[in-house]
Amino acid sequence: MKPEIIVSTRDLERLEALLSKPPTRNRSDLDGLRAELERATVLDDDEMPEGVIAMNSRARFREEMSGREYDLTLAWPHDAGSSDGKVSIFSPAGSALLGLSVGQIIDWHTPDGHAIQLKVLDVTQGA
Repeated sequence: MKPEIIVSTRDLERLEALLSKPPTRNRSDLDGLRAELERATVLDDDEMPEGVIAMNSRARFREEMSGREYDLTLAWPHDAGSSDGKVSIFSPAGSALLGLSVGQIIDWHTPDGHAIQLKVLDVTQGA
């Protein structure tokens, strides 16, 4: 079962616009992001609660088994880069982060196929 997620109208509108344009319109690898947007609770920007991962948010996570903590920023595709901790919303990892709130735990599959659980510890809103 997937955790409840919240998305702002501004992020939803911009993401839907990006997903409807060529070449992204026909990319089946973005179906996960499309599914996340369809199931999200959408709120006006001024109604968004604190502690929710939105676009350009920096979030601190803890891997539940190891206790390891790290930070990621949810970024637009053109701003993403693994070297600076920015994960693209178009990546499976990025689409899984969108809309999560502090305290929520998600199941995550690492690139090497391991299943881990991540807990959202803190969220700082970006620009």
